[in-house]
Amino acid sequence: MLLWINGPFGGGKTQTAHEIRRRLPGSVICDPEHAGFGLHRMLPPDLRGDFQDLASWRQGVVEVLDLALTRRDGVVIVPMTVTDSGHFAQTVGRLRELGHDVRHFTLLAERATVLRRLREREVGHLLGSVMGKAGPRRENWAVKQLDHCLERLTEPEFAEHLWTDHTTVPKTADRIAVLAGLTLRPNHEGRLRTRLRQAGVGLRHIRFD
Repeated sequence: MLLWINGPFGGGKTQTAHEIRRRLPGSVICDPEHAGFGLHRMLPPDLRGDFQDLASWRQGVVEVLDLALTRRDGVVIVPMTVTDSGHFAQTVGRLRELGHDVRHFTLLAERATVLRRLREREVGHLLGSVMGKAGPRRENWAVKQLDHCLERLTEPEFAEHLWTDHTTVPKTADRIAVLAGLTLRPNHEGRLRTRLRQAGVGLRHIRFD
């Protein structure tokens, strides 16, 4: 089974994916952003647009995920924002055509909630600026994309929709597991330990591209 976790940038996809992986034995995370940023680094800066517009990205994502699903047991978790109908059909849709059990979920929240989360995330990216990197640019780009993402992702084609304004990451993971027919290990973490672990996940996913 593949769990594709969609949602706006700053919507909680990565944290939810890591929560599920932590509590679901045998599961793995396959992040298509790695392929996208690799393709970006191959291009001169002035030619770098949205890597999802590259057919090589869409085809590569399908090929790699097909391989992961075919060659190993366990659930594959994919945290990735996709808002274009054509791109969605050529990734999620194509994997379903290949016979894979793909469960798609979109994490949604009110605009103010996502903006607050992006501001909190930018604090970590500011550490990159101290080292001479341009970390906050990614958050600025995410803010510019927010209205488009929220408008597109509320469409029926991007269901199942899960609103996350008033819930925690562990509870969101629990909800996805129930809907997908999976059983997660009980969550016995305290609030402080959860926050520290989530901060670690956030720091590990800072991008300087």
